[in-house]
Amino acid sequence: MPDLLPLLGDEPSERSDAARNRAALLAAGRDLVAHCGTEAVTMEAVAERAGVGKGTVFRRFGTREGLMAAVLDADEREWQAAVISGPPPLGPGAEPWERLVAFGRSRLVTTLTHADLIRAAGGFGSRSQPAHAFTVLHLRHLLRELGVTGDLPMLATALLAPLEVPLLDAAVRAEDYPVERVLASWLDLARRITAG
Repeated sequence: MPDLLPLLGDEPSERSDAARNRAALLAAGRDLVAHCGTEAVTMEAVAERAGVGKGTVFRRFGTREGLMAAVLDADEREWQAAVISGPPPLGPGAEPWERLVAFGRSRLVTTLTHADLIRAAGGFGSRSQPAHAFTVLHLRHLLRELGVTGDLPMLATALLAPLEVPLLDAAVRAEDYPVERVLASWLDLARRITAG
């Protein structure tokens, strides 16, 4: 049977050794971020921890920002999986308002947890465009389920904005707002939008 053309969005196939190296490099990067912080993540440190040559890291990710973006993407995929098929209320099975509240809380915590990593991947647009598109699409879905009418893409974007690094930096770092205040403010915004 002839080889089929890949479908749009399919990951390109890779040799088994390349797949092992990629997995080892991502695990090493995630481990360094978790235990030492983003400042400790260098191409050399990741290569050493993964047991590969430094050239392998550069060939795979190009730059330190590329490496950070890949580590962030791996964490983002796990978060998305929890939204799509994890337990309620973040995952399916809860009422739409409960899911929206869980989404806001989870996204806030995730963004604060990964803020340094998001900044380190900055040249790649912080979170990737597909990751951003996923969150907006999910919020649109929840808003639709809550009976919200109007420009759902813009309303979803308005709800997402306070949960992104630049606005959280302004609130939590610059203004020294407690995280609970930020979440309460986000919930107030969500109530106003859903009350219509």
